[in-house]
Amino acid sequence: MTNQLKYVLLFAVFLLLMQLTACNKGDEPSPDPEEEVILSVDNSSLSFVAEGGTQEIAISSNVIWKLQYEADSWAKPSLQSTKGNATVTITATENETTAERQTTFQLTAADAEAITITINQEAGEEAVVVEEPELEDFIEPDNTDMRSITSMELSAEMGIGWNMGNSLEAIILNDGILSGNETSWGNAIITKQLVDSIKKAGFNTIRLPVSWSHQFDDEATYDISYEWKLRVEEVVNYILDNDMYVIMNIHWDGGWLDHPFYENQDELNERQEIMWKQIAKFFRDYDDHLLFAGTNEVHVDGDYSDPSLENVEVQNSFNQTFVNTVRATGGRNSYRHLVVQTFNTNITQGINYFEVPEDNIEDRLHVEVHFYDPYQFTLDANSGVYLWGESNAGSTAHSGWGDEEWIDDIFGQVKTHFVDQGYPIILGEYAASLRSNLSGAAYDQHIESRNHYLNYVTKTALKNDMVPVYWDNGHTGDTGSGLFNRADGSVAHPDALEAIISAKE
Repeated sequence: MTNQLKYVLLFAVFLLLMQLTACNKGDEPSPDPEEEVILSVDNSSLSFVAEGGTQEIAISSNVIWKLQYEADSWAKPSLQSTKGNATVTITATENETTAERQTTFQLTAADAEAITITINQEAGEEAVVVEEPELEDFIEPDNTDMRSITSMELSAEMGIGWNMGNSLEAIILNDGILSGNETSWGNAIITKQLVDSIKKAGFNTIRLPVSWSHQFDDEATYDISYEWKLRVEEVVNYILDNDMYVIMNIHWDGGWLDHPFYENQDELNERQEIMWKQIAKFFRDYDDHLLFAGTNEVHVDGDYSDPSLENVEVQNSFNQTFVNTVRATGGRNSYRHLVVQTFNTNITQGINYFEVPEDNIEDRLHVEVHFYDPYQFTLDANSGVYLWGESNAGSTAHSGWGDEEWIDDIFGQVKTHFVDQGYPIILGEYAASLRSNLSGAAYDQHIESRNHYLNYVTKTALKNDMVPVYWDNGHTGDTGSGLFNRADGSVAHPDALEAIISAKE
């Protein structure tokens, strides 16, 4: 074959391939023209009342869109970006200013004209300053609704108690400066819903730890703010409205009482008197379902060993100042049941060193102790101890002490030394922290031990005429002692709750 003929054949093949390719292309559907971008909103102008609230807007689109707004805006959308149609809820907070306000959102999408959404809100009303009423330092004794019953008889009605821990006593101490509020330690605001749940669960007493020093209007005079007293009163009323008992105290409060030395005695007693005078006057008209407790776990700061005689004498004087101050305000406080504490609320130290304060009315004093034995099991998360009870003795996960016999003995001493002498005991705190970091059989054994411990302590306290008050710190996870979810009052650990409540049966 000549070269010329070869080229002709190759060209013919090329033409044939071109024709076949063209035929194949002709069989494909034509591409759709580029889709037009759709972006619209059904309402681009919203108006809110001063109290705030929510409103909905409907966004229509066929592409990805975004809502842009200022991060610190008082109005926020429930959805910031998505593709396609969506309903977005706009939430506006309360306008606490006396001026109207406006903000805007920008609704954008690629190749579409931006849409401005304007949000207006009415002005808030001018805040009304409520002046604290002047209360007399002393009024005539009034026994209205203060039943003629002893503290021992009252304690028999208090049943099983629960601590509202790490809430109203939440306080931040930074370089000597106190601040904070009831959410500072991670718990939600206390609500009536929560308190209703506590009552429904079977508790009849709530111990209400309170700090006051972070809420001074004047630090130099220890003047407690009226707003804070009103907030504490609001929570007290949640409890009393459930026909429960309240034990309200001055809790850690920054630790100012934890210096029980002669050189501090006069100064600290003066502060104790000034603060309790304000508190006692404010709550003076409540009936005998409200108890005052003067202090909490007073000890030498950082030292948990046996106290010196100086430490004990000064701490006992704090109890006496508390009783004297409350009684001196008169009214129903002349008859109120009061709670005084042993040194560091320690049972053994209480038996060895506690002195009952003098009181101008008989049988109106309770003594408070706390119980966290054995510490390695109840509170020390790093101990490796997660089992309790004689049945677990010998295990490396057992503390080696503090089992049922120990509790029988120490609570028996409490009954002999205090209860049998006419002084009812408030077991103001006890708990066993959850070890949810465990898994498998170890976790199951821990839960069994924990529930047995809670049941045994509660049952033995009741058997010895003590009022057991479980310590709930609001934390329901690992190392926590929370029984309830503080945000909604739901039960977080029904097994632990049942272990406590069933002890009274």
